[in-house]
Amino acid sequence: MFGFRTRSAPPPKTVTLDLGGARLRAAWADLEAAASVTRGVQRYVSALVLKAALFDEVFGGGRVSGLTEEDFLGACAFIAPARRRIAALLAEVGFAPLRLRIARLLDDAADLTGADARMATFADGFPRDRTHRFLRDLAAEILHFTAPEHYPLMTRWVWDAHAGTGVLREIWYAEDMDALRIGAADDFATFATLRDELTGFLRSLGVASDLPLNVSLLAAHIYAGYINDRGGHYLKNEFSRPADPMAHTRRLLGLDAIDTRTGRTRLKLIDGKAAPAAPAVAIRA
Repeated sequence: MFGFRTRSAPPPKTVTLDLGGARLRAAWADLEAAASVTRGVQRYVSALVLKAALFDEVFGGGRVSGLTEEDFLGACAFIAPARRRIAALLAEVGFAPLRLRIARLLDDAADLTGADARMATFADGFPRDRTHRFLRDLAAEILHFTAPEHYPLMTRWVWDAHAGTGVLREIWYAEDMDALRIGAADDFATFATLRDELTGFLRSLGVASDLPLNVSLLAAHIYAGYINDRGGHYLKNEFSRPADPMAHTRRLLGLDAIDTRTGRTRLKLIDGKAAPAAPAVAIRA
């Protein structure tokens, strides 16, 4: 997407993840069954491919210096937590400082060893509260969907070490998960290792194309299962009861911004205002 070769190798793999093969197989089988209601897994992967094309059009190739607020909001329509919070943030700091943060996030993006520092810098200066915690997810989605071959999806729902929740916990192998505290950090090394493990699993099933986005789809469906089966009061408020088995999966990936009947981008409300339609790329689910 960026059209670069990484100049520095990712951090050494010192992370060991104890994933449960049976849990992964069950999750993939459930994804295939759930997606079959709406023309199969490939339909969702194709939508993610087009989301990545949109993000490349908006953020890639050094275009952030000329990024407009309208195009940025169009991209935010495909990032569920940003969609709900971004208008308040823009009112707080303005668009120009935020564009500068995005530029710094993507600056020297070929150096994967700097990913953690750039992610941290993106949220520097903001309170670590509920209102601003979406900034990590915003940065993670910009990196992943602009360069999915290089950056794993590093959102809080994939793994939040402080809360001890996320996809990683849902597929961890342990006899007593309730008593277990997973010691893995929520840093690039952990997310890259998780991506590589899931990539190997999908290859073993014969999945050969668009592997980074297949991994993201599988991860989202795993966490959607947590929301469906064990979501607490907060999650139930954030995610209404699904009308179909892929509803939460689509929402986590921002694909609920697509009208599945027409294939057109929906105008999503951003703090009471309709976001502009996504620029440049027509996304079809």
